[in-house]
Amino acid sequence: MIQTLLVNFLQVLIGFSGGLAVGGGFVAFITVLGIIPRLIQLTKTEKLVKMYSGCVIIGLLIGSYFSFADIKLNQPIIFLILWGLFHGIFNGLLAAALTEVLNVFPVISKRIRMERHLLILLMAIVFGKIIGSLFQWTIFVK
Repeated sequence: MIQTLLVNFLQVLIGFSGGLAVGGGFVAFITVLGIIPRLIQLTKTEKLVKMYSGCVIIGLLIGSYFSFADIKLNQPIIFLILWGLFHGIFNGLLAAALTEVLNVFPVISKRIRMERHLLILLMAIVFGKIIGSLFQWTIFVK
């Protein structure tokens, strides 16, 4: 019995330490690249800085819980479509902020020789993310 408790405690300690390491790396990644401040600047919502940080923390906690919990959401298809749409919007905004910080699209468009068709490239990426998110949430999560 003591051995089982010790093993369980050790597993919790290792899991918590790993979570802190990954979470610290994620926060450092977002902070160093300035993704959230740039997103706030682009959307002109400087007044909502506390809400942004609260949403990031709550989102990470809920996402972690759903990743480990055995929860099935038997929801109507319209709810799953909206859920997928919100995921697509979030991922799109995060990816757009990251690529803008790193100037990825100008480099990609020059490498694949599409400087004149940059808007088409951007729209293909946006619609691909939207369709992929909707496909995932309506087909795989259902």
